Amino acid sequence: MALINDHYQKLQAGYLFPEIGRRVGAYCQANPDAAVIRLGIGDVTLPLVPAVVAALHEAVDEMASEKSFRGYGPDNGYDFLTEQIREHDYRRRGVAIELDEIFVSDGSKQDSGNIQEIFGADCTLSVTDPSYPVYVDTNVMAGRSGEANERGYYGGIVYLPANEDNGFTPGPPEQGVDIAYLCSPNNPTGAVASRQNLQQWVDWARENDAVIVFDAAYDAFIQDDALPRSIFEIEGARECAIEMRSFSKRAGFTGVRCAYTVIPKSVTGSNATGERVALHGLWARRHSTKFNAVPYIVQRAAAACYSPEGAAQTAEQVGYYMENARCIREGLGAAGFTVFAGEHAPYVWLKTPRGLTSWQCFDELLEKAHVVGTPGSGFGPSGEGYFRISAFNSRENVDEAIERIGKAFGG
Repeated sequence: MALINDHYQKLQAGYLFPEIGRRVGAYCQANPDAAVIRLGIGDVTLPLVPAVVAALHEAVDEMASEKSFRGYGPDNGYDFLTEQIREHDYRRRGVAIELDEIFVSDGSKQDSGNIQEIFGADCTLSVTDPSYPVYVDTNVMAGRSGEANERGYYGGIVYLPANEDNGFTPGPPEQGVDIAYLCSPNNPTGAVASRQNLQQWVDWARENDAVIVFDAAYDAFIQDDALPRSIFEIEGARECAIEMRSFSKRAGFTGVRCAYTVIPKSVTGSNATGERVALHGLWARRHSTKFNAVPYIVQRAAAACYSPEGAAQTAEQVGYYMENARCIREGLGAAGFTVFAGEHAPYVWLKTPRGLTSWQCFDELLEKAHVVGTPGSGFGPSGEGYFRISAFNSRENVDEAIERIGKAFGG
């Protein structure tokens, strides 16, 4: 008899975004004439920039020649990409990272879900609430939680409410936990952690012998250069933090797939006998065993993002989405909504009107305005009463959506 992993049955419902897709699909089938505008899932809408497309074409041509054909790539990624990552994302911000501390992968979602495999089954964890669902769900699947209560909180996980009182950037828990997940700029709230906030986290992690898993997938959207883009800009972080970044949003790679994780060799955990073990070696073993490298042509495309042309072109796309976010934030604010964020992230976080639940707001927005957003409760219990609007769409659709939402809710 093949026994299942019973921990999967603790999960409360299907993954958030497929559920949104199911509801929208059913609505569109029943209302084929509805011109639905999708501002829900955080998928980009602008095409790949010319520098990236040119690099892809050139790399494909290389693969068509016996002399330049590439097979399996290096486990950690080609040097032509990791050197660009180290120079542009770290050295230029005063951060020292070794090349072999960078692990190129096919997505931060995968990395943030897979990283838990290198930790013991008995490790405790904390998440900010609301947070990206992968952090919680993958640890539930691995057996690091109890059952969920009536509010959706899983036993054994420490939830740190991110709310208006703390600017949606809570500090570390009072008690010690083994693993803490952080995301800045935050998905879904759009909040950005300050240097002071991250220093609190790093100091706490070192004092409590904890590891911070830091998701910086949206770092390119930070508009104020004084704000930290990497946790490794914070003193002491190389002893306690793992960082993940992605090309999905910064360069439109959601359909191309490329990201990377940085694990300094100085970050350690303990084995059963109390011996200190470097997490870098564990992840390297996991990475080489379960992954066969990002395709050569994709890594060439990612490297092109750092060329002068690629950097300018991708920055222009980021600016386009950020202008969308500004329009959403100001437009819905003028329509009477209480709105947050949209200044350093491609998301606007708003309070649901008239005391609606998050899913009630989703249904009403779809039915009355033909606009799709994301219910805040899908990101955790503290997201109830909030709603996420994505800036990933055309300016024309964004302007139309703002007008429709205002009319639908009587703003």
